[in-house]
Amino acid sequence: MQNRLLGILLSLMACVLAALGLPLAAAVAAAEQSRVVVDRIDDAARFAQDLPTQGRAGSDTAVKGGTEPDAGDTTRLRMLALEASRYHDLYGTRVGIFQRDGSSVAVAPVGWTVPEEGPGAQAFQEALDGRRSHNPPQVWPWTPDRTITVALPVVRDGDVVAVVITESPTGPMRARVLHSWLWIGAGEALAMIVAVLLALRLTGWVLRPVRTLDRATHDIATGRLNARVAASGGPPELRRLARSFNDMADHVVLAIDQQRAFVADASHQLRNPLAALLLRVELLGLELPERHQGEVGAVREEGIRLARVLDDLLGLATAEHARPEPEPVDLTALVLARVDAWRPVADQRGIDLAWDGPPVAYGLADPIGFGSALDAVLDNALKFTPSGRRVAVDTVLRKREVSVAVTDSGPGLTEEELGRIGDRFWRSPRHQNVDGSGLGLSIARTLLLAGGGSLDFAPAEPGGLTVVLSVPRRRD
Repeated sequence: MQNRLLGILLSLMACVLAALGLPLAAAVAAAEQSRVVVDRIDDAARFAQDLPTQGRAGSDTAVKGGTEPDAGDTTRLRMLALEASRYHDLYGTRVGIFQRDGSSVAVAPVGWTVPEEGPGAQAFQEALDGRRSHNPPQVWPWTPDRTITVALPVVRDGDVVAVVITESPTGPMRARVLHSWLWIGAGEALAMIVAVLLALRLTGWVLRPVRTLDRATHDIATGRLNARVAASGGPPELRRLARSFNDMADHVVLAIDQQRAFVADASHQLRNPLAALLLRVELLGLELPERHQGEVGAVREEGIRLARVLDDLLGLATAEHARPEPEPVDLTALVLARVDAWRPVADQRGIDLAWDGPPVAYGLADPIGFGSALDAVLDNALKFTPSGRRVAVDTVLRKREVSVAVTDSGPGLTEEELGRIGDRFWRSPRHQNVDGSGLGLSIARTLLLAGGGSLDFAPAEPGGLTVVLSVPRRRD
């Protein structure tokens, strides 16, 4: 969730920076070009001012049959040409003063003529019409072949008698624009870094109660019902949600405790009347004729079965109420002890009970709870394995957990039945004639969950069922 929230916040920030930075970059480029254009207009005006009067009117004089420029004007024209040459050498800008017919008065470099097409020709024509050049098309750092052409009309007595044209290279201007853009980019990068840091802090502050709530929910879902949320930070709405979650958890725990207490009390209270009832059945069987002993035996068996169900219910209630603290346990030694305890039962039924695994396998578990769960699984495996077959117990060390797999050679379960195994009082319809209450695996799962472990089921090859008891190797 934090990554998604960060993505949203940073995307919005990037859009804001782009909305501010792109117009700013364009404004910087336009301002730089406008400054260059104004400078070139000023330079053109200075050249127009230095143009001799006779030179400016030379075209009109020629048309009207006037005289050639005098020696003073010729000297001034030479000085103007020399100044244009120095200007070109210093700034690298082409400059030329042209008469209306396009003939040059002074140009630099030598041989430069009025452009015949493009922006230069358009600017010259606008100057002949008595208009100053407009701002040329914008030059960007990625348009190195574009120049800035400025044309200024020279007006005498209301008539345009000459035109001053400057054609400037854009390399220095593009370099200045690019330098300004780099500063803008650096500023936006700095702003983005600050935004990332603030977004991380903001999302951490907002999601801290959510993460705490998620951990508490996971703890409760895995059986640690005493987990609660400390509403110590975050927005007020999330702190209120944390308090509501704690209240809900308290009510759920109270309801579960009441249910468990009822099951335990009912199981315990029913055992005494059931024991008295079985005793009376035994006494009654002594007085009944021989022909009724079969019915008395059936009643006795049902009573014993009911007593076993009550014992299992009491065991389940006790397991659900337990809050063991997992500790490092050598599961190899524990499993070997339980296998040795069940070996006489396996030998009596003609079943080969075998163990395989590492010599030492430490895991975090409640030894009493894990041993009881393993007893329930072994009892179930031996119960469904035919005589002459094998029950395999394997201890496996994995990266994060230690597993004990118990594989029987019984009839196994279908895929649909695998989804229900471990439910309370559930038994496969094919196994209804097998002795049991349907609570053994439920008790095993409850004991493992209380200690931080898990119980899983899988079909065995070529037939049978594999029950895997897993506990973590270390604390997270």
